[in-house]
Amino acid sequence: MDFKIAVLSGDGIGPEVTTEGVKVLQAIGRQFGHGFGLEYGDVGGISIDKHGTPLSPEVAELAVSSDAVLFGAVGGPKWDDPSASMHPEDGLLQLRSQLGVFANIRPVKVYPKLTDSSVLKPEVLSGVDMVVVRELTGGLYYAEPKGRNQTPQGWTGVDTMRYSEHEIERILRVGFELARGRRKKLASVDKANVLECSRLWRQKAIELSEEYPDVELEHVLVDACAMQLIQQPSRFDVIVSENTFGDILTDEAAVLAASMGLLPSASLSDVPEFGGRTQGFYEPIHGTAPDIAGKGIANPAGSILSVALMLRYSLGLTEEAACIERSVELVLDSGARTADIFLEGTTRVSTVEMGDRIVSSIN
Repeated sequence: MDFKIAVLSGDGIGPEVTTEGVKVLQAIGRQFGHGFGLEYGDVGGISIDKHGTPLSPEVAELAVSSDAVLFGAVGGPKWDDPSASMHPEDGLLQLRSQLGVFANIRPVKVYPKLTDSSVLKPEVLSGVDMVVVRELTGGLYYAEPKGRNQTPQGWTGVDTMRYSEHEIERILRVGFELARGRRKKLASVDKANVLECSRLWRQKAIELSEEYPDVELEHVLVDACAMQLIQQPSRFDVIVSENTFGDILTDEAAVLAASMGLLPSASLSDVPEFGGRTQGFYEPIHGTAPDIAGKGIANPAGSILSVALMLRYSLGLTEEAACIERSVELVLDSGARTADIFLEGTTRVSTVEMGDRIVSSIN
């Protein structure tokens, strides 16, 4: 079977880790007899420099017309001027909006061999295997009014949190469906003691739970969730939250896994179905890491595991996805470590060497 994949590597370490993700994807193609047609485009800072925009119409069309998008990362100090008329991240937000990918799925798994690489005690990390579902196209990052204004009293900044009933219900349904296929526990995160959006969120969660009597629903205030992620992370199975809360909580959860470099994400345009095909946008959760870009030391595992999610959710290739995930774990179990997770007694490898080892494990 043939598939069209848009590869948008972006800035910083994005091209380095995406190259390894593509290498693993091609190995899967050889192993299982699939054809992956890869088309490349610029996005973010590199697109501003080359095309005068963080996302050109041509690249936007490429993304929309593809079966899935494999993304790297965007941004960096070169484009950080807050007074600039455009920023690399604008391209990312535009892509998410145009693709209609409202559900960001971020698995957080602690590999037993990596518990010593985390700042937390091994006993706290035992059994941690969760999925965080983040609403991606609403809330503070998108709603209007938004902007900065000069008044006689000085500058003011305005961001608006707004959610419709439809937006809340569809992301909650993703959480319920994923929980139903796992340990049947869903933690709905809100700030219902303060925010009207969260009160509507909680109301819809309660209503929708009637359709999922087999799933245990609990409501967790976002500040309490942030604390419990560190104190008792194994208690969570699936967490669902609005955009801003999910952005913060998933970065916090990266501490559990020892490094952001290990964590993938899938952004979907529909409720995922086992073996189904949903348009998706796949990226590691880390940023561009400009301080290590070009040094060959970035961890490509997050990008490679994002490829596994792409196979599972957008291409319906569940066996192939599981093959990648097993291969990553086997390589980590063998003691291979990039700089971010290296410890005395393990084998330090480069970005390319880590990708090569994972490919060899597949073959």
